[in-house]
Amino acid sequence: MAKIVSAEEAVSMIKDGDTVGISGFIGMGHPQELSIAVENSFLNTGHPRDLTVMFSAGMGDGTDKLGANHLGHEGLLKRIVVGHWGLIPTFQKLVFENKVEGYNLPLGTISLLFREIAGHRPGVITKIGLKTFVDPRLEGAKMNEKTRQAEDLVELIEMDGEEWLRYKSFPVNVALLRGTYADEDGNVVMTQEAGTLDSLSIAQAAKNSGGKVIVQVKEIVQNGTLSARDVKIPGIYVDALVIGKPENHWQTYSQEYNPSYSGEVRVPVDSIEPMPLNARKVVCRRAAMELDPNAIINLGIGMPEGIANVANEEGLPGLKLTVETGGIGGVPMSGTAFGACTNPDAMIDQPYQFDFYDGGGLDQAFLGLAECDRHGNINVSRFGPKIAGCGGFINITQTAPVVVYCGTFTAKGLKEKIGNGQLEILQEGQIKKFKNEVEQITFAAEYAAQTGQKVLYITERAVFELLDGVLTLTEIAPGVDLEKDVLGQMEFKPAIASDLKLMDSRIFEDQPMGLKSDN
Repeated sequence: MAKIVSAEEAVSMIKDGDTVGISGFIGMGHPQELSIAVENSFLNTGHPRDLTVMFSAGMGDGTDKLGANHLGHEGLLKRIVVGHWGLIPTFQKLVFENKVEGYNLPLGTISLLFREIAGHRPGVITKIGLKTFVDPRLEGAKMNEKTRQAEDLVELIEMDGEEWLRYKSFPVNVALLRGTYADEDGNVVMTQEAGTLDSLSIAQAAKNSGGKVIVQVKEIVQNGTLSARDVKIPGIYVDALVIGKPENHWQTYSQEYNPSYSGEVRVPVDSIEPMPLNARKVVCRRAAMELDPNAIINLGIGMPEGIANVANEEGLPGLKLTVETGGIGGVPMSGTAFGACTNPDAMIDQPYQFDFYDGGGLDQAFLGLAECDRHGNINVSRFGPKIAGCGGFINITQTAPVVVYCGTFTAKGLKEKIGNGQLEILQEGQIKKFKNEVEQITFAAEYAAQTGQKVLYITERAVFELLDGVLTLTEIAPGVDLEKDVLGQMEFKPAIASDLKLMDSRIFEDQPMGLKSDN
């Protein structure tokens, strides 16, 4: 029982200057009790301070109240190495004001890096990130001037005549993790978690770096009551256990507990309400026309989440959907529950999911479209002072043979009339998404052309395709004016297909399209 301590005692193990690996994915799996305790200790005593924090997916809800936002204090942090920043405004502010070093590495690569650190290997050697802002020939994943003066965490290397990136290993001094139950010896199960994430790899990285492993759990149970097959973090790795308060141990930030997320029960999903006919549904409908019923698919956060809703309304056969957290099958959730799945068929560790993704295991990927330039490059990671981060975007878009980007043509104030098989622009959005140059390259069209990917860019009024490395307009919506509504809302003139087509009129009608019979 000596391993059971208070949150305050646990965080006292963290020394100034330590590197801390933390579990979690947006609204799930984050040890909230421990983050609060670290914040309170720093505010009350000034320690721990000058920490390096490392995690794959940003934990938060877009406010300063949840997740890693508790750690966003000047002095507490020295360096941030994370994959996703969008829901952690306290971190964004520190980076924008040049108060900390900020590195944005691909989400999946960070998960894999924990595993390489555990094995005392020199880092992750991969093609993921080539020709994007992560590439040291561009920005080297560095997010501000302070970081540009700091060390390189990514280097370009050549092996067998090919270019690769090496993401460098470094010791992890402390792991802050979360599980469901632990026994008296510290064996931890994650049976009520919405995913196992990269928790095991973080624990091994800290243990083999000579560091401490601290785990927040719901309850402590007697030795011998946990099934060995369910133990995800063995007690031999664990130095301290903290019992989290119920309000700091919700399964996701959306729900206290949903057993269908953890695979304990299956619930009916036939009652899902169809989306209303709006611009988002139009985009998702056109994207759904690209679905291969036999494909292994990833749907990204934001706009693409609606594709599953359209597929459900159309009665398409069970799609093989996957999410970055390790969920396979079922229905991916959205919002702060993104990463969880209702009724998953399988749940694997996050690093193994990215082994599969990085190796080309996906057949199709549907991601968001925030900014596109004349080359076909996409930016979803940075917009002035707003740092969204690349998340798993780079891992997924560089390896799937078919990539479909989904988004409205303009943003902020866009109003449209949709019906009777046509689209009418009532008020144009203030922000043009098709720019001469994107602010940051999260997807490199040059790399896609070299690898022979099929790349589509779908909006509510036009469809583009990367043909022979050239961004080409291939379809426009019935009812829109090519010059005024499409070309006039772009900062550049794209190539136009000689056989420019009209988008299917069924997309713009308030009734099911009949995609099941098409398939």
